[in-house]
Amino acid sequence: MSASLPRLRGGVFAVVLVLCQPRAARAEDSLSYKFQSWQEDNQRIRVDSHYVEAEKGIGTDTRITVMGLIDAIAGATPTGELARTPGGPVPTAPMEDLRHALSVGVAHQFARVNLDLGYAYSKESDYISHGWSINTVTDFNQKNTNLLLGYGRTDDMVHEPRLFWTIDRPKTGNDLIVGLTQLLNANTSVTGNISYGRAHGFLADPYKIVSTTMLDLDPGTYYTPPENRPTEKNKVSIFLGLNRNFEPVHGALDASYRYYHDTFGITGHTLALRWLQDIGEHWTVEPSLRLYRQSAANFYYYNLDQAGIITTYEPILGETGTGRAPYYSSDYRLSRMQTIDAGLKVTWKPLSWLAVDVAYDRYTMRGLDHVTPQEAYSQANVFTIGLKLSH
Repeated sequence: MSASLPRLRGGVFAVVLVLCQPRAARAEDSLSYKFQSWQEDNQRIRVDSHYVEAEKGIGTDTRITVMGLIDAIAGATPTGELARTPGGPVPTAPMEDLRHALSVGVAHQFARVNLDLGYAYSKESDYISHGWSINTVTDFNQKNTNLLLGYGRTDDMVHEPRLFWTIDRPKTGNDLIVGLTQLLNANTSVTGNISYGRAHGFLADPYKIVSTTMLDLDPGTYYTPPENRPTEKNKVSIFLGLNRNFEPVHGALDASYRYYHDTFGITGHTLALRWLQDIGEHWTVEPSLRLYRQSAANFYYYNLDQAGIITTYEPILGETGTGRAPYYSSDYRLSRMQTIDAGLKVTWKPLSWLAVDVAYDRYTMRGLDHVTPQEAYSQANVFTIGLKLSH
């Protein structure tokens, strides 16, 4: 396991959020398989993922969706510790783990309301997560307007005997979403969503440490105690989307902007663009671009001594920090930074019931604080191949 895994651990609630977008009950039955490989430069982190999803209709108004996932994770990741020599390499720690995840969704179409219930489960060697969701989409205005209302909850448990923990640490999350989708004409629709979430419990990363000589136990001695984050976080997100079909060129634009802010002090902006281009009867090409920029968390410090932060470390109360101020972390993912994800996906549909897709994404991350070494930030190639059978 490693400090990189919170990106993966968000997978359960990512599944819950997918279930927050109920689909039409009369969609086609299908069976899909997808393989994805995340490969960071310099052989730092590699994640190979296998997905299987099945959708089946029961009668004319009810559908069941089941998805299974296996992630194999290996490599090395920055610990948050300062380089031992000026300009030296960023310290990393080896990691290896296997994650299994499962999600189940049941959707039923009433006269004007689509009701979707979902459950998701994920397990790693040191982390177990359960997620639930209940969501509705109601149509108005002769089905030209859709209202989305959704609620999701996660109950997680962090268990790490390798760090000599005496107790497990729980984490809960509750999220609400409200959204409207409006059909403007036969070729254009717009979407606006607002979501609010609250997390409580163990919100730190058990594998991230900090470097300091300013420790209550023995000032002047070099220590690498664990980071210490708040035990509560509130977040709000605003999403605006546009879908526009261009019939003359057999293409479509999918564009969106997302604003994010949380009580850790992080404010994020995401712009995503995707173009879908049909080529003949059997091919679709989808170039995409995703730009993201965020501010730093209030308690992010690359060098705690220079910031004058005196850390505390009480093993009996908390082997990974006390959960009380002062808060501090040197996790580069909490720094001021930007990411760019540029991709291309090609789908081939030789038969009405068969589709094959391949995709490549180049992901780059760059720090913006001019303090955190650029070596800490990840750059990755992402390869995906999928197969879908339907009828």
